[in-house]
Amino acid sequence: MCELYVKADPILYESRSRSLRIRGVVTTLRLENQFWDILREIAEVDGMTTNQLITKLYEEVMDYRGEVVNFASFLRVSCTRFLAQRPQPSAEVLSLVQSR
Repeated sequence: MCELYVKADPILYESRSRSLRIRGVVTTLRLENQFWDILREIAEVDGMTTNQLITKLYEEVMDYRGEVVNFASFLRVSCTRFLAQRPQPSAEVLSLVQSR
């Protein structure tokens, strides 16, 4: 089982910073490449750019909670929640993937 995690391409867990404007303020976010990829996928599903998605998430969490203590962590959790909503592959598909 650990091979699934250990064999991950190091580029996926390399961090990358991006600057974007949220509510008129230039903000820099640092996330691992894997999370940037997932955010791009979420944005595509919703018909937005990644920056538009991040801005929308920030505005919605601020409207709902009034503050965001750690926005980068919020984005990571949002990515994992998105992935958790996907249909789970069958045991047969998993065994085929693991046997490669």
